[in-house]
Amino acid sequence: MSDKQSKQTTENFEQQAQEAAQQEAAKEAAEKAAEQALGSDEQPETQQQTAAAADNQADRIAELELALTKAEAKVNEQKESVLRTQAEMENVRRRASQDVEKAHKFALEKFANELLTSVDNLERAMQAADTDNAELKNFLEGIELTYKSLTSTLEKFGVKAVGEEGEVFNPDLHQAMSMQESAEHKNNTIIAVMQKGYELNGRLLRPAMVMVARNSNGGVDTKA
Repeated sequence: MSDKQSKQTTENFEQQAQEAAQQEAAKEAAEKAAEQALGSDEQPETQQQTAAAADNQADRIAELELALTKAEAKVNEQKESVLRTQAEMENVRRRASQDVEKAHKFALEKFANELLTSVDNLERAMQAADTDNAELKNFLEGIELTYKSLTSTLEKFGVKAVGEEGEVFNPDLHQAMSMQESAEHKNNTIIAVMQKGYELNGRLLRPAMVMVARNSNGGVDTKA
């Protein structure tokens, strides 16, 4: 082969190599452009997916917060219900205790009222008896002992006499049967007791029937 032919062959190889390199570069450029275009096409979809996921998460958080608020409200409602129930039970217990206490205190009310008639009769018998009669001395002593024993027993069970001479008239405890002018006593003072009154553990069984002093300073309230 001549030098001319050898040179021509070398040039052909170089030209082919350059063309191949250009084709390869163009191919790579096309692939890169395609990748960029593909990436550009996928980006909006990815952003939409991300935004949708964020929205779903926000909605889920809102649902959980709402559920938590409802649960807390339910717990508070149940707590209030329990407190109300406890308060009602305490009120029932206190009322029951008060009823039992009152029942214990005033269970003898009717019985005591019946006994007061016997006490009145014994008092009248002692007042009407002839204390100068020696033959009645033992009889009167027996009446007095019976009277003291009966009143002592009543006192043990909370029955107390009210209405004594010299006390200030109290319409809650006394019933004024009459009024009398008296310069020796203060106005509204009890000067005589016709019938003793009694109370049971602070509750009035019956008012005392009394005579009340009245002087020039004024009268007296006789309401019982």
